[in-house]
Amino acid sequence: MSQDSRAVAQIVRPEPVIEGAGVHLRRSIGTRRLDHLDPFLLLDHFESARPEEYEPGFPYHPHRGIETVTFVRTGEVAHRDSLGHRGSIGAGDIQWMTSGSGILHEEMPQVRPEGIGGLQLWLNLPAREKMTRPKYRDLTAGHLPDAELPGGARARVIAGDAADGRLAGPVEGLAVAPKFLDVTLPEGATFREAVTRGHTAFAYVDRGTVRFGPEQKAAQAPSLV
Repeated sequence: MSQDSRAVAQIVRPEPVIEGAGVHLRRSIGTRRLDHLDPFLLLDHFESARPEEYEPGFPYHPHRGIETVTFVRTGEVAHRDSLGHRGSIGAGDIQWMTSGSGILHEEMPQVRPEGIGGLQLWLNLPAREKMTRPKYRDLTAGHLPDAELPGGARARVIAGDAADGRLAGPVEGLAVAPKFLDVTLPEGATFREAVTRGHTAFAYVDRGTVRFGPEQKAAQAPSLV
């Protein structure tokens, strides 16, 4: 069965912002140019080797009615919350938090020679799920399915599935049921993935230049497509 490629609607360059107690970020969803991308509310890219730009962290703050996904590429982030959870996530790890009826938590990047790098995505919970019980899912890099795909791309599956269902992510029971993939494209590699008709889709380029869609539009990092 043939599949049509989606055309690129827009390419958004992230805006610099400072959040928490003084953490320097680049934001692509949740800005004046792209207020939201339903059900996605916010996408932040954090990356710095300068401790003064990330060490202040995000002291205790509340969340309610959303899910946050923190993906660490470089360094380490320590976290704790009002329910007694405490831990840390390192390079390649994921934290998926459902705030539901409400939670207080803090996220504190740790000073390391390599600095810190990663992404945080916020998803809006459906109205019926906004008062659900808060919960955490900490996933180490080794628990994420990882495979080389036709075309030469390498994909890790965090949520949903990929490669016509051959790879399934470990995060289950989600209200929003997103497909969340971490894709690495060596030079010359290609990647195709089915997206349900009517679903919102985006890609974030954090390294290099990638061409998208039938028009082969070039997106240079950092950018959201």
